Amino acid sequence: MPNPTFLDRISRKKSVAQLHQESDDRESAGTSLHKNLNLLDLTCFGIAAVVGAGIFTTLGKAAADGGPAVSVLFILTAITCLFSALCYSEFASRIPVSGSAYTYSYAVFGELIAWLIGWNLLMEYAIGNSTIAFSWSDYFSNLLVNAGIPLPGWLQTDYYSCAEAAAKTLASGSDAANTIRTDAGLLAVWDSAPQIRGLRVILDLPALAINLVITCLVYIGIQESKRVSNAMVFLKLTVVIGVIVIGAFYVNPENWVPFAPNGASGVLQGIAAVFFTYIGFDAISTTAEECKNPKRDLPLATLFTLGICTVLYVILAFVLTGMVKYTELNVDDPLAVVFTKHNLTRLSGIISMSAVVAVASVFLVFQIGQPRIFMSMARDGLLPPAFAKVHPRFKTPAFSTVITGIAVAIPTLFLNSQIVLDLCSIGTLFAFVLVCGGILSLNAIDRAETAATGIVISRKGFRVPYINGRYIVPGLLILYSGCMHAMPANHDLTQDWSWEKFPYIVFFGVFFLLAVFSWVRRWSLIPVLGVITNLYLIAGIGHLNWLRFGLWCLVGFAVYFLYGYQHSRLAKGR
Repeated sequence: MPNPTFLDRISRKKSVAQLHQESDDRESAGTSLHKNLNLLDLTCFGIAAVVGAGIFTTLGKAAADGGPAVSVLFILTAITCLFSALCYSEFASRIPVSGSAYTYSYAVFGELIAWLIGWNLLMEYAIGNSTIAFSWSDYFSNLLVNAGIPLPGWLQTDYYSCAEAAAKTLASGSDAANTIRTDAGLLAVWDSAPQIRGLRVILDLPALAINLVITCLVYIGIQESKRVSNAMVFLKLTVVIGVIVIGAFYVNPENWVPFAPNGASGVLQGIAAVFFTYIGFDAISTTAEECKNPKRDLPLATLFTLGICTVLYVILAFVLTGMVKYTELNVDDPLAVVFTKHNLTRLSGIISMSAVVAVASVFLVFQIGQPRIFMSMARDGLLPPAFAKVHPRFKTPAFSTVITGIAVAIPTLFLNSQIVLDLCSIGTLFAFVLVCGGILSLNAIDRAETAATGIVISRKGFRVPYINGRYIVPGLLILYSGCMHAMPANHDLTQDWSWEKFPYIVFFGVFFLLAVFSWVRRWSLIPVLGVITNLYLIAGIGHLNWLRFGLWCLVGFAVYFLYGYQHSRLAKGR
C-alpha cells in the first residue's frame, strides 16, 4: 500500500461507525463521562445558554430601531437560526458523541478542518465566556451600587480600556480636554488605581470571581452543574413570564402605532443583535456523552430551546413596545426601565437581580462545553493526553476544565468586551457554516456508500427535511443581485473597490457557487440557506475582524502542524 500523501494525511476522516465504536469502547472501559442528562435537563441547558444578557439589553436597542415590528424580526431570525438548529439536530442524532461541531467535521471534512473548527470553538466558548464575564460584572456591580456598597473603579474595570483612554489623552495634545470629557470615567480609574513598581493595578474582580466559581462547579460534576442550571433557568423563566403577565396590564395599544416607524431598514438594522440573542443552542450538543438517550433527546432539546425562546422573545417584544413608546427603549436595561416608568420599582429591582442570574447561567453552559471539546480533540491525539483525562471521582474532564478557566481569565485581564465579542461572534458563525455545509457532505457520503455497497443508509433518527433547492437558491441569488444597489455601500460590488467590500465579495462568490451546485446537484435547501445566512452575518462583522480571524486561524494551523499532525491517532493507525 503506497504511503499516504500530505493531502491524504490532513483530510483523513473518521467514519460514523468508527465514532460509535470508540464511544462504546470508552463506556465498556469505564472511561466515559457519567450519563446524567435527560430531555428536561438538556432543554434547561439550552434555555440557560440562550436566554441571557440579550433579552435584558439587546431587546431595547432593537426595539428603538425597528419599533413594535421588532417582534416580527425575532420570528424571522428564529427561522434563520432554525436552519442551523436542524443541521445540528441531525448530526447530534447520527453522531451522538462529545465534541459537537468538531466531531461532526471530523466525519465529513477530515482532520484539518475538524481541528480548525475545534480551534475556533475555543473562541465561542472559552474566549466568548470572557464577554459574558464582563457582562455579568456590569450587572453585579450595578447591584452593589444600588445596595450602597460599590466597588472601587479599579476593581470593576478592564485594564485595556483604561490604558487606551490614557493613551488617547496623551496623544490628543490640544484636544486633551475633549478626550478627557469622553473618557472621564476610565481616566479617573487610571489615575486612582494603586501601583506596584509603577504598574497600575486594574482588574475586573467580579468577572474573575464568577469565572472561578463556575469553573469549580463544572469541575466537581455534571450532576451538580445541571441542578444549578435548572434552578437558574426556572428562576429566570419565572421572572420573564412574570414580566409578560404583569406588563400586559400596562399595555397601551396606541404605542404599537406606527408598527414599523423606520420601515424595513429600521427593523433589519437590529438583525445582528437579535440573532445573537439566540446563540447558545449549539452548546447542548457538547454534552452528548452525558445524555441518557442522545439520539432522541439532543435533537428534541435543540428544537424545544429554539421554540420556547422564540415565543418568549416575541411576546416580550410586544409587551415592552406596548408599555412605552419605542423611542424610550434605547437603554441598557429596558425591562427595568419600563417598569420604573410605571412606578413598579420593586419589580424593577427583581428584574435587575434576575439579569445577574441569567448571565451566570449562560456562563455555566459555555464553561461546560469547552472542556468537552478539548477532551474530544485530545482523545484523537490532536492535543496532549492530559486534556482527555477524566477525574476518577467526579467523572469530568478535570484538566480541560482548569485550562478553560485560565483561557477565560486571560482575556478578562487584558482585553475589553468589544474585541472579545467580535472574535466570539465570527468563530461561532464559522462553526455554524461548516455544520450546515457538513449536512450537504454527509448526504453525499450516504449516496456514495449506497452506490458502492448497494445498501441504503438507514433513515432512523432525526433528519433535516429535504426540500429541493434547485430553483429557490438561484432565484434568491438573482433577487440579492437585483437589490444590491439599494443596500449599504459595502454591499454594492459594482461600485468602487474598498477593503470593506471584501467580506461581501467572498459572500457573493460562495452564494454563486451554492446556487450553481443547487441547480446541478439538487442540493437540500435548508442546509444551503444555513450556509448563506450565517456567512452573510460573518460578512457584516467587518473586514478588520476577518483579518483578526485569519491570524487566529494561522496560529491554529501552526499548533496543529507542530503537534496534532504528528500525534494524531488516525496517523498512527489507531
